[in-house]
Amino acid sequence: MIEQLNRYVFRFILVVLFQVLVLNNIQFSGYINPYFYIWYILVLPFDTPGWVLLVTAFFLGLGIDVFPQGLAGNGSTLGTHTAATVLIAFCRPRVLRWINPRDEYEPGTFPDSKNYGIIWFLSYALIMIGIHHFVLFFLEDLSLRDFFRTLLRVLLSGGFTLIIMLLWEGIRFRIPR
Repeated sequence: MIEQLNRYVFRFILVVLFQVLVLNNIQFSGYINPYFYIWYILVLPFDTPGWVLLVTAFFLGLGIDVFPQGLAGNGSTLGTHTAATVLIAFCRPRVLRWINPRDEYEPGTFPDSKNYGIIWFLSYALIMIGIHHFVLFFLEDLSLRDFFRTLLRVLLSGGFTLIIMLLWEGIRFRIPR
């Protein structure tokens, strides 16, 4: 039990550091900003209690919101990542029920490409990334004036985030444990 907790805390710190130190510095024309950190919420075990999902998402989003502000100031509105991440944590059980395979989820498994296949993970990640990015970018703009520009940012950043997640899933399951 303690070993699992340590593993999740280590992953949490690693994901936050990777996002704020590496991925937050990748921006293509202001349209493509990869947000890999939400992968952490996506692959938590199926049996994770709802309150744990929400609290974890809150601290994950807060870490992404606060960390760059103190170092470089990335121009985002404080709280946008927190709100978008808490929303996907809230939506996660419903999305999982919606894309549920016929035989239900196996107890003790994780929502990843190894257990349920790349097509299942692709649809799951697309839905969750879409929700996250839509909320994140529209909260950042706080306006519908540039609706199509913001929608383009959602699509391009979402696609790039999905590519990074799929690459990570491929690497993750080819490395011997």
